[in-house]
Amino acid sequence: MRQMDILDLTIVQLHEGFKKKQFTSVEVTKEYLGQIKKTDSKIHAFLTVTENLALEQAKKADEIIASGNDFPLLCGIPCSIKDAILVQGEKATAGSKMLENYVAPYDATVIKRLKEQGAVILGKTNLDEFAMGVSTENSAFKVTKNPHDLTKVSGGSSGGSAASVASKQAVFSLASDTGGSIRLPASFCGVVGLNPTYGAVSRHGLIAMASSLDQIGPIAKTIEDAKIVFDVISGKDSMDSTSADYKFETKEVSLKDLKIGVPKEYFAEGLDPQVEKIIKEAIKKAEDAGAKIVPISLSMTNYAIACYYIIVPSEVSANLARFDGIKYGKSQQDAPNLLDVYLKSRGVGFGVEPKRRILIGTYALSSGYYDAYYKKAQEIKELIKQDFAQSFEKVDVIFSPVSPIPAFNIGEKSSDPLAMYLMDIYTCPLKLAGLPALSIPAGRIGKLPVGLQIIGNYFEENTILSVASQLEKMLL
Repeated sequence: MRQMDILDLTIVQLHEGFKKKQFTSVEVTKEYLGQIKKTDSKIHAFLTVTENLALEQAKKADEIIASGNDFPLLCGIPCSIKDAILVQGEKATAGSKMLENYVAPYDATVIKRLKEQGAVILGKTNLDEFAMGVSTENSAFKVTKNPHDLTKVSGGSSGGSAASVASKQAVFSLASDTGGSIRLPASFCGVVGLNPTYGAVSRHGLIAMASSLDQIGPIAKTIEDAKIVFDVISGKDSMDSTSADYKFETKEVSLKDLKIGVPKEYFAEGLDPQVEKIIKEAIKKAEDAGAKIVPISLSMTNYAIACYYIIVPSEVSANLARFDGIKYGKSQQDAPNLLDVYLKSRGVGFGVEPKRRILIGTYALSSGYYDAYYKKAQEIKELIKQDFAQSFEKVDVIFSPVSPIPAFNIGEKSSDPLAMYLMDIYTCPLKLAGLPALSIPAGRIGKLPVGLQIIGNYFEENTILSVASQLEKMLL
């Protein structure tokens, strides 16, 4: 089988190839490592390539496959991991100078589950520093470029993960989503990205940004691949008290008579007309297949960004307090006293965006401002939840754009934090509600992909995956 054939195969196709002895996991892994060497100097998807680990895992996978017994679907499948998720013995930088030389002492729960299946880890992918950003331009190390147009951003914060899958440098990737960090890069790079229900996947071993919103999920080539990975990583974990006692079960949902909600607030001013056209064409295809389109209103949408950018910085200011140059982080020991060690270490270790969010969060939580900002944001969060709950009484799923625009030029919005924050306008409201959603490629504007967002009710990943699977065939 030719190199490009192997790099085009999905998880199920590779699994079948292993069964039929068409190729080995070592051979497949070497093809992917070769693709990384060939293309990543231009794309910058990876921060670390774990070649030795990958070849060792591939060899073990081949032994399991050769034993003749049934073996898991992910056995021998090469993947990439966002560099905020811990892989024992490998660097975990979170895209920050603060953790430039930090080596993970243990595996995240999701990594344990991948390793139990026999998956092959190719390396750690680039991200906005501590997952703060929508373009992967906030990384302390490099800017990940969009594989479809190297002058454009890959999206963020999981730009490296999405770019690695889109450029055939990994079969799938594990990433995290706090406000849109899986779905936005998936949309920009033309791949599938699933943000699970809050609590469906353990966060143990994920370097925290905003603990009440962070969630790990897969980025993959196809809906079926995303479903396979999600099935493996989801479920209760004793190491994460917020993880739910949840077992993913496949469910077939027919588009015929399915009620699809279309929120008017997501098709208002600021949406690129070409993006709107692509999303409305996708909605029309679902309608032609028998779905019922129901106009809905999510009236609290206008408050979501403001609410999100109070809650997230507040949690950031708490979560990043541990990086003080003593137990964790780059340490500046040439200081006259302990306080100056803290100040200098954090001054050198953190980039502009983490500093900005720490300052905003500390202010929002401070005495005299807590009620006006953080408490008020939590009240708005409850109203946003109610908004979605009322909509799901009328509809089965909600369709919307992922982003108001396609991938933008590298450097175009770097000096305007507010313009960056507004990129989360369609992705962060459902995060505040804790709902699942995915991005599926719906079309292109020139070379640039555009994603359709499918939002489901709590723990209804099976519904949105089933709907997306049927649409995937229509949108090709």
